[in-house]
Amino acid sequence: MKILLPDHKRWVHDSPMEVRWGDMDCLGHVNNTVYFRYMESARVEWLRSTRETPHDGNQGPVVVNCFCNYLRQIEYPAQLVVKMSVSDPARTAFETWYEIEKVGEPGVVYANGGATVIWVDFDRQKAVDLPAWMRAMLDG
Repeated sequence: MKILLPDHKRWVHDSPMEVRWGDMDCLGHVNNTVYFRYMESARVEWLRSTRETPHDGNQGPVVVNCFCNYLRQIEYPAQLVVKMSVSDPARTAFETWYEIEKVGEPGVVYANGGATVIWVDFDRQKAVDLPAWMRAMLDG
């Protein structure tokens, strides 16, 4: 079963990752919660690719919704690539999309998912406009 993601997304980053022994659960495959960690790591790596930190002092990204579709089991050992895309930039938010593949198996998607990210003023606990540098990254 292949679950399709929006066609209007734009690829922005590939993040190589290694499955660690501790990523597995008692059934011998990667635990479902770890897939979210893989997606988070790709997102932070992308954000840090042009900046030292993924935030501006007291403002930064906050995930408000996320999901994952588990399509195939992943076991240790494995080398992965998390392919990240973005879409739908708005005034304060944008969408992120992920496809997880094994290195050496291009096009075979083991999981896919997404997250809605909003830009927040941490002191005020309120969404604010995306900063210009983030808008430029989203617009490509």
